Amino acid sequence: MGVTTFATAPEVRVTTVDLTPAPGVQVTVGRRGFGDTVRAYVALTKPRIIELLLVTTAPVMFLAERGVPDLWLVLATLVGGTMAAASANVLNCYLDRDIDLQMRRTRRRPLPMHGVSARETLVFGVVLGIAATLLLGLAVNWLSAALALAANLFYVFGYTMFLKRRTSQNIVWGGAAGCFPPLIGWTAVTNSLDWAPVILFLVVFFWTPPHFWALAMRYKEDYAAAGVPMLPVVATERRVITEITIYTWATVLCSLALWPVANTGWLYPAAAAIFGAVILAESHLLLARVRRGVTGVHLSPMRLFHLSNSYLALLFLVIAVDAVLF
Repeated sequence: MGVTTFATAPEVRVTTVDLTPAPGVQVTVGRRGFGDTVRAYVALTKPRIIELLLVTTAPVMFLAERGVPDLWLVLATLVGGTMAAASANVLNCYLDRDIDLQMRRTRRRPLPMHGVSARETLVFGVVLGIAATLLLGLAVNWLSAALALAANLFYVFGYTMFLKRRTSQNIVWGGAAGCFPPLIGWTAVTNSLDWAPVILFLVVFFWTPPHFWALAMRYKEDYAAAGVPMLPVVATERRVITEITIYTWATVLCSLALWPVANTGWLYPAAAAIFGAVILAESHLLLARVRRGVTGVHLSPMRLFHLSNSYLALLFLVIAVDAVLF
């Protein structure tokens, strides 16, 4: 389906470091206040990532219901999904605490800043995962709970522990963990799977590499310093942007496939085509800049990163609106 084949990146040496505060970062030593502790625990869950996951869960419930689903079911699914995603993010912080210390983008996270201890982080992540599974199983259904648990385990063991530090294709395959919310939203309503949520799983799957590689281009020095072989670290800018463009095309084409598969109204394909044209235009502008010899920050990859957030959120919002109207 146009997915880049798995390939091992050039060997990258990862050095274990002492978890001391980052250079130039002032850390207050002493007793932690209650508010500081709460903020540290919330930060461990990476709320901004969770927001995006919820955006790809709730609208699919409207599509599965072909209207407005039971609001208590929506609430239980979103709370359970939030806890499951939070668990995965907390455990990611625990396992990546050494490299988070070395990267400017992440060195102010709670563990590098000594806002919480490693043991507290591990316990918090495990408890959240158990609670999420039980809540989804008891309040929604066990199929949704199993899917959420599978996504959690794959993100922690598949991506964070195995893929992230070993291959430049880490985010391609590891990003599959973030594609489960459409499946969870659909099964929460129907307690079964169908082709429509699978199509949406693939939309998020193809969307993830261009979204994350655009960010990684901006922070590739951080990843290089931490020994993480993200594609922008080990490949030329031209190759990265070429792959970004290919995956963007795959995302848009896959999004259009939902129309006949789910038999949506006219609003969805019209909006999907317009949103797709906009993000494709931005990816091709990025490709044109690199072909002209533009490099580094002048490529402006973050424009595509921010646009990709809006693209996915609006696409799934239209799915819900279309389901209610048609």
